[in-house]
Amino acid sequence: MDHVATLRQARLIDYPDPVAAAKIAIEHDVSCITVHLREDRRHIQDRDVYRIRELENCRLNLEMAASEEIIKIALDVKPDQVTLVPERRAELTTEGGLDVLSRIDFYRELVARFRDAGIPVSLFIDTDDKQVEASSRTEAGAVEINTGKYSEADSKSKQAERLNDVRRAVESAHALGMVVHAGHGLHYENVSPVAALPWVDELNIGHSIVSQAVFVGFSKAVLSMKELIEKASAGAKGV
Repeated sequence: MDHVATLRQARLIDYPDPVAAAKIAIEHDVSCITVHLREDRRHIQDRDVYRIRELENCRLNLEMAASEEIIKIALDVKPDQVTLVPERRAELTTEGGLDVLSRIDFYRELVARFRDAGIPVSLFIDTDDKQVEASSRTEAGAVEINTGKYSEADSKSKQAERLNDVRRAVESAHALGMVVHAGHGLHYENVSPVAALPWVDELNIGHSIVSQAVFVGFSKAVLSMKELIEKASAGAKGV
């Protein structure tokens, strides 16, 4: 939904409405709606989060930095999940995963704070075994493995190496008892190998769907991505 909101904020008007886009996605049985409420409010606004939270049959994943302002909003909104991500105002998009290892106590306390409010937590991390292990020690129920390096690989050999990194991180997180998500930079040409990995419960994909929607419409863009993911996942399971 962030990228729908980006189009709206380019003119500071009231369309296109990310809530309307969320409704269409929900009608097509997506697993969740993800919004990133950034501290600088560059795309999603507070009112978007509250309005999307009110939609029927909406499983809301709120991406957020660990800032007290956004934490308070999350505790008030009570999304179905929060995904903690690093955030730097100068970046165009999230540039890497959290350094959980160096701040285990901080994230453990924050995870407990959300857990006490009944809100599950996922940590967005790179494909680093030490970060996976550190994430488990925070008692977060889930991690999202950063697929950015895989998505940015400029050759088949590099892509294969980066996919192997993702696979290893997914397997490690699963072995430690965590639910595993993946995302960042995935698009129609590269999503299938990641979707085919065992133990990946959910993929977070936004920019490529909204970009495709410019040419084919939002419904068709969502359905095409769902078809690719479901086909790859079914193939991996031998269905």
